[in-house]
Amino acid sequence: MGKRIIIVGGGVAGLSTGIYGQMNGFETEIFEMHNTTGGQCTAWERKGYRFDYCLHWLVGTADGVLNKLWKELDVINKDTIIYDHEVHSGYTDEQGNEFIIYANIDRWEQSLLEMAPEDKVSITKMCRDMRKVASFQPFGDISSFGEMISFTGNLLKLSASLPILLKYGRKTCQDYFAKLKFKNTKLNYFLNSLIGDKDFSALAYLMMLGWFHSKNAGYLMGGSLPLARRMEERYKSLGGKVLTGKRVVKILTINDKAVGIQLSDGSVIKSDYVISAADGHATIFDMLEGKYVSEKIQYAYKNWDLFTPLVQVSFGINKEVPAGFPSKIHLVKDFSIGSTKLGTGYSFMNYSFDPSMAPRGKTVIVLRYESAWDVWKDMTKDQYKAEKETIKTQATAILEKHYPGITEFIEVVDIATPSTNVKYTGVWKGSYEGFFPSSKNITKSLKNTLPGLGNFFMAGQWLSPGGGLPPSALSGKVAIKQICSQEKQKFTVTVGEQQIRNAKVPEEELSV
Repeated sequence: MGKRIIIVGGGVAGLSTGIYGQMNGFETEIFEMHNTTGGQCTAWERKGYRFDYCLHWLVGTADGVLNKLWKELDVINKDTIIYDHEVHSGYTDEQGNEFIIYANIDRWEQSLLEMAPEDKVSITKMCRDMRKVASFQPFGDISSFGEMISFTGNLLKLSASLPILLKYGRKTCQDYFAKLKFKNTKLNYFLNSLIGDKDFSALAYLMMLGWFHSKNAGYLMGGSLPLARRMEERYKSLGGKVLTGKRVVKILTINDKAVGIQLSDGSVIKSDYVISAADGHATIFDMLEGKYVSEKIQYAYKNWDLFTPLVQVSFGINKEVPAGFPSKIHLVKDFSIGSTKLGTGYSFMNYSFDPSMAPRGKTVIVLRYESAWDVWKDMTKDQYKAEKETIKTQATAILEKHYPGITEFIEVVDIATPSTNVKYTGVWKGSYEGFFPSSKNITKSLKNTLPGLGNFFMAGQWLSPGGGLPPSALSGKVAIKQICSQEKQKFTVTVGEQQIRNAKVPEEELSV
């Protein structure tokens, strides 16, 4: 084995870092604070029901640099079944008006034209913009001939996307929709309700729906838990070691070089390199005591908006509840659940499309809504317990409203709050995907090194606005490439096999 690398955090970024480290002959060891790996890419089981916290769709399920990445990590292999939803999401307002976003842009365009023929010019332009960016993906880190070919191919595709990227990279969705000048009242209302009053990047909106259109943002059957398990197994098969239930409280430095870590029990572990795939704020300002900070880092953590934390209420239903489409958002005003006054409403996700989520003849339905960290950060234990009971009662009533008669079939109610997320993952202010992708930061990122600190790298979603699984996994690969370069050795990878798309699901493989 080569030099020793300590990896702080066993989420997707940490596992990716470990996998590529082992591939390249380093001795790696992951230290994870929770009793299981996966970080926020996780799910839990209650009475045979699986409640998923993370995976709704994954960019890179069809092709491109990210698809190659997923195969290298064994996230996608020959046994992985990928499901492409026909509908991205549905919306309903308080008057019962419905609005559907189809995953296929051609179909959505036709639907919009039927709704608002007077907006033909604007609808056509919006859908054309989405098609232009559908093939655009992050390039990744280019350090091999194979990836240079991939880069060149993406560059050719980018020629159609480039005007859109330059034009809308710093526009908000509100600006974009206003520029299109939709005349139809209903269309205007629903489009502007997609993100409420948030500064959400128009470019992020166009790319997201473009990826769905190109079937490059599918759902991995089984969800988050099997995904994380495949990565962990891949890592261990390469000789990697995982220590769970180990909280890192300090990254040790000597002469401005990282030399190891200190755990909460006081024990010290030495290494040649340290890579933190843990929460970005905790790493920089707690584990390293804010000693290695640039102005850009200070500005980002002080000024960039964060994703608003979520409350997830999961229901195990003892009956089949078919769904026309999996995700439906209910737009409501002046409405509260518990202590949270809702800004954009709440959503239901019906997991009946994935039979691994519930025993045969049963269904998992999940209610989610945004709840600011300020609601939770100062709650006492008694207040917290009472809040969860209130949420349970009110969420059940909401479910009954939309599914009359369903209450008597509820077997399990599970509530995960922003405090739950912070407790098990340490994520700053409960922000499940880090920095929110706004018009001000969508084209920016933070370096994975810190000024003045050697033999140290960062990985994870806090390096780029928008967060999520793809940049987290990619950041682990990049960090190991940089260490290989520093050690003057060749970076190597092995690639898994092809995936199965929309194949028939063997029932025995989907039992919980």
